[in-house]
Amino acid sequence: MVDPAKWLLTGPQRANPWTRLDDRHGGDRAWSEGNLVQPLIHGATYFRALFDALEATGPGDLVLFTDWQGDADERLTGAPGSEVVEVLSRADQRNVAVHGLVWRSHLDQVGFFATENRHLGEQLQKRGAEVLLDMRVRAGGSHHQKFVVIRHRDDSARDVAFVGGVDLAHNRRDDAAHRGDPQAQPLTHEYGAHPPWHDVQVAIRGPAVYDVETVFRERWNDPAPLSRAPWRRAADKLRSLDSTPSHLPEQWPPPPPAGPHTVQLLRTYPQLGVGRDYPFAPRGERSVARGYQKAVRRAERLVYVEDQYFWGHDVARVFEQQLRARPGLRIVVVIPLVPDLDGVNRVPQLLGRHRAIGRLQAVAPDRVAAYGLENQAGVPIYVHAKVCIVDDTWASTGSDNFSRRSWTHDSELSAVVLDESYARDLRLTLAAEHLDRLDEAPGRGLEATMADILDPSEMFDVYAAHAARLDEWHEAGKHGPRPPGRLRRLPMPHLTARQRLGAALPLDLIQDPDGRPPNLRRADRY
Repeated sequence: MVDPAKWLLTGPQRANPWTRLDDRHGGDRAWSEGNLVQPLIHGATYFRALFDALEATGPGDLVLFTDWQGDADERLTGAPGSEVVEVLSRADQRNVAVHGLVWRSHLDQVGFFATENRHLGEQLQKRGAEVLLDMRVRAGGSHHQKFVVIRHRDDSARDVAFVGGVDLAHNRRDDAAHRGDPQAQPLTHEYGAHPPWHDVQVAIRGPAVYDVETVFRERWNDPAPLSRAPWRRAADKLRSLDSTPSHLPEQWPPPPPAGPHTVQLLRTYPQLGVGRDYPFAPRGERSVARGYQKAVRRAERLVYVEDQYFWGHDVARVFEQQLRARPGLRIVVVIPLVPDLDGVNRVPQLLGRHRAIGRLQAVAPDRVAAYGLENQAGVPIYVHAKVCIVDDTWASTGSDNFSRRSWTHDSELSAVVLDESYARDLRLTLAAEHLDRLDEAPGRGLEATMADILDPSEMFDVYAAHAARLDEWHEAGKHGPRPPGRLRRLPMPHLTARQRLGAALPLDLIQDPDGRPPNLRRADRY
């Protein structure tokens, strides 16, 4: 039996006494028990589950959602009529209360998607749903949380919350074949016209649904204006856009127990400054970083990470001490083979990788490995998942990346599941895809299919062998049958001193800024 207090943050360890997130848990507990959590690997899997859950809502039910990037025309199932705007509008027409907070975004001209996010909010508002464009963020920051809460007025056992890294946007509806979303949005040229996309969301049932709803309500009830920029407020008035949140219906009691899983929610909120701070986190909240720190300090065999970035000295420090203290500990990191920026903008991302992965490999060169993924056509797969599994016990899935920005600067939400069977099965299922064994698992069973990596420590060597064979096949001119697997070894970038010097400022100030209060920066604490 795993003791939650040894693995999860207690209330005082969350270090945010202003939130009501843990009020109902009792004592110092900051988690809920009796939940059932299902991993939804791939955007297509999540979108299908979300479509079915939304279509099953009826009069008096409640839908709450947040989004970082939203495309109104993204089809959840691929079929006409499954567009995000259509599905949410139909729910509203059935007298479901639909409320959304979509990050307003920075300007399109600097590589963001303000127009798309505004169109999603405008179209839903015109059809009756209350969806607001939220710019209550730190300068240069974002609301990066991606979750949906569905509550049923007459049957709380059907309540569900979806939490993870998948936006309601183009590129996300990909599946295990990784041929990309038919509704594509370009990345860099290496990813082709339809970028292959790897992502993970979780479906939560049970009392933790109430906790996810509380996260939404705290943000919704923030009395600060949605934007402080006068030109944005004037533009909203010209477009007749609603900018004042209405009162939400009273929060219903938590759903009944649904399963064996213990769930903790971890968040990031920055400190915004005097007169602007969130009332539920006036000094910010950095429980994402704190949660990783506590879990990694218990790691003895394997920390397995799938992430979009894995950047910086801050990330490296979390793992460095434990690598030195535990000679049997190994770390496997799966990130994109190719960064998502071109030209000179790519160099800061490469520097961020070097600061984290390069530093850890210098500490334990034979126990830290980094990989990227490619599909059967040899096209890189963009890894957008945000998953961390520690010793087949502690497993997180969320919106946060392994970066200082995600740990201190932007709003984030991650769901941690403390359960040995869940964590192991998630690790094995992800590995089955990357080793090209998914087709075997239904017939043989997951354990038999993945027998060579049931022990977490064995995964390190199996991944290394498969990646080596695929790399050798490429280097030999792709002669003969393609070896099984999708793993490619990730070479550490070779940056000149001049490149490092030139990349440090944009990395530290723009791509990976620090949102901590000055006293925590000086003490290097979260």
